[in-house]
Amino acid sequence: MNKVQELSRIPLFSALDEHELESLSARAVERRFEAEANLFWEGDDCQGLFLLIEGAVKILKTSQNGREMMLDMVHAPSSVAELPLFDRGAYPASVRAVKPCTTLFINRDDFYQACRQNPDLALKLLAVVGRRLRQLVYVVESITFGSVTTRLARLLLDVSAEQPGEGIPLTHQELASRLGTVREVVSRNLARFRVQGLIRMEGREIAIVNAAGLKDEAEAVS
Repeated sequence: MNKVQELSRIPLFSALDEHELESLSARAVERRFEAEANLFWEGDDCQGLFLLIEGAVKILKTSQNGREMMLDMVHAPSSVAELPLFDRGAYPASVRAVKPCTTLFINRDDFYQACRQNPDLALKLLAVVGRRLRQLVYVVESITFGSVTTRLARLLLDVSAEQPGEGIPLTHQELASRLGTVREVVSRNLARFRVQGLIRMEGREIAIVNAAGLKDEAEAVS
């Protein structure tokens, strides 16, 4: 792996010059994870920053009774676990590989040193954390307001916009987890969307075939 080249693809490091990228790459350790393996668990001490080079991961919160809720899905190239770098606290959520993933891990102290040398890096990190916070607010809103049908349509559109031209790789259970409902309710609504000609089921993926019609469902008043 050309670590300098891979780091340059991460939006967080787009402002760094080649010397700075080389400095970070010398400290970056490659770590690979199989599908369904956890990069880290909620409550673990934060040791550093994970950079997603290949694959995709989901961010999960777990209730006391073991029920999981998916807060977000992150695709490469991207960064994961930025928030605890600020408060030196534990990871606030678990991160699990959706498919085989390749990551680069940078120790927390090494990353702090890079931020001190390049203030733009810290500002970019704040922007990433801000987007994560907006996503969390959206999750709270989606659980609190609107019917499952409306929220599901909105979620399908949002996920499709993140990966244009590709199918939606979320399972019925993962969609239910993200919406704070149960799998059966999601399956019934997906079946209705399919009958209406809004989506097409392709194996384990969902493809949107009528975005305008799905948008009408997302904007419907409960």
